[in-house]
Amino acid sequence: MPDADLVADIRALVADLPTYGYRRVHALLRRQAEQTGRAAPNPKRVYRVMKVHGLLLQRGGGRHEERRHDGRVAVDQRNTRWCSDGLEIACDNGKKVRVAFALDCCDREAMGHVATTSGITAEDVQDLMVATVEHRYGRVSRVLQPIEWLTDNGSCYTARDTRTFARDIGLVPRTTPVSSPMSNGMAEEFVRVNSKPDAQTVIAQLPAWLDHYNEVLPHRALGYRSPREFIATTREALSAI
Repeated sequence: MPDADLVADIRALVADLPTYGYRRVHALLRRQAEQTGRAAPNPKRVYRVMKVHGLLLQRGGGRHEERRHDGRVAVDQRNTRWCSDGLEIACDNGKKVRVAFALDCCDREAMGHVATTSGITAEDVQDLMVATVEHRYGRVSRVLQPIEWLTDNGSCYTARDTRTFARDIGLVPRTTPVSSPMSNGMAEEFVRVNSKPDAQTVIAQLPAWLDHYNEVLPHRALGYRSPREFIATTREALSAI
């Protein structure tokens, strides 16, 4: 692939995905090449071309404090540990949207979410649990094998009703150490927010952002594949056995 063609392809990607560094851009170029039968560019070449043409992400000037955490969040098998976390999205008009979501700690798929302009409640978390179970297993009343439900110590997660409900449907409540916020770090980057004029617009766009996360966003821990690519690859490998 000549550099001119590669530059054009890279520019088209970063125009829509300005927060992507060269590794994720390379992953998307590799995906495009696999779909079209072309040879994928070398990651070092992608880095060189992006550097020459000023397309690399700019590093911030400040140093980030490293936060320690205990334990390993990621697991090697799907449906053995799910994690849930929340985030707050500030809208351009000053309003805020609060979102809680659930990820599988193996394949990183975002399996469900709830959103509100008020605080996330215990009832919201219980609705999220049901949505997550139904996403993976359909309309069942209880999962067949216990699955860990890993969260921080927020009141909506630690409420007695929430923990009781979790156990009733086969989930095993677990909390990360209070002093270790990074132990749920994998749950903090799933949504890329661009247009956010008001709460209604943000909430309406959440499904599309989740689809982007699941279908497009490459993860280093998944070999720079998206969650759905990783799931499909895993299924193909199992079916070949």
